[in-house]
Amino acid sequence: MRKYSVLLPLAVMAFLPLGSIAAEKVVAQTTPDLSLRVEVENSIGKGLTWLAGKQNPEGYWAQSEHPAVTALILTAFQGDPSKFYQKKYQKNIKAGYDYLATNVKPDGSIYRKGLPNYNTAISMTAFMVANNKAYEPILKNARKYLISQQDDFGEKGMGDHPLDGGVGYGGRGAKNSDINNTTAALEALYYTRYLKSDVANDPDAKDLNWKAAAQFITRSQNLPGQNDQPWVSGDAENKGGFIYFPENSKAGEMPVADGKVAFRSYGSASYNGLLSFIYAQMDKNDPRVVAVKEWLTRNYSLNENPGLGKDGLFYYYHTMAKALTIAGIDTLVLKDGSKVNWRQELAKRLLNLQNADGSWVNKESARYMESDPHLVTAYATLTMEILYRGL
Repeated sequence: MRKYSVLLPLAVMAFLPLGSIAAEKVVAQTTPDLSLRVEVENSIGKGLTWLAGKQNPEGYWAQSEHPAVTALILTAFQGDPSKFYQKKYQKNIKAGYDYLATNVKPDGSIYRKGLPNYNTAISMTAFMVANNKAYEPILKNARKYLISQQDDFGEKGMGDHPLDGGVGYGGRGAKNSDINNTTAALEALYYTRYLKSDVANDPDAKDLNWKAAAQFITRSQNLPGQNDQPWVSGDAENKGGFIYFPENSKAGEMPVADGKVAFRSYGSASYNGLLSFIYAQMDKNDPRVVAVKEWLTRNYSLNENPGLGKDGLFYYYHTMAKALTIAGIDTLVLKDGSKVNWRQELAKRLLNLQNADGSWVNKESARYMESDPHLVTAYATLTMEILYRGL
């Protein structure tokens, strides 16, 4: 079986402890654009400088109740390819980590006022890329917490409920598994697996039920013959793509042949589906993996989050860059036969969208908090860091 050799995207690449994972340098197979690479590096510096100036005196960014925003920004600082801004803003980074540590709970979760699973998963990445031994107890306990949050609604261990195997936001009113939170959890657990004990009775030896996770991911994909749920559609527009969770799509529904209704596949969910398959060590030739890559190629766009328009656009860019990098895809061959260097195109797109002060914001949709320049600048800077390493 040919599985993906998972590369380390975003800031994670240079900062995991040695021996934790076989990190490979991302080397694009296309002609390098050194001029563009310099522009991207400068853009990253402008973004980090803007963020440094927006930090609250208490160490957090934007809002204290959601540490995930601060965690994303800290991860961006750690991923600075020049290291100049990382050194220049050491005090900011330390204050951010001091704040983040105040959100650690006795059960291992990392949050303040809700969405415990989401905040924990994103915060784990920030603690991980700090490459600080002092944070290992936090990461070990956070692993145990996230593993305990994997859903199993029906008969235990049987996978008899559509949402079994996934992970949701956590907390009141947000208990459903979904592809976005499942991906965040799998990413955090995958990249911290070096902390898993090999001793059978060690509390740190417990791991996620990865088979159940793969089943949930599959049940969120529009792919008859693989997804065993009755709602799944194999129509040409949706086949291979992903929805938010079984029988729920943020892109809504659409009529298809024979009077049926399909849940529409959409961009960010589909890139998260690909990421989740890779973290679950799915074979790269598995029909589920092949199908989602085909859907993503058919629906390639930098003008919108396919299926959602401008909603979640910068989150979409971030998931795209992570997924295509990890999948080892340098060039996309579109349905008209044209070849696209997606790294160069996305880099140019983000350069054009950056504000003069160094920030980014979604000016066309406030959905998914993308009217907040702190969050959007974090997404864009992280995306640029991924692109920089592959240009």
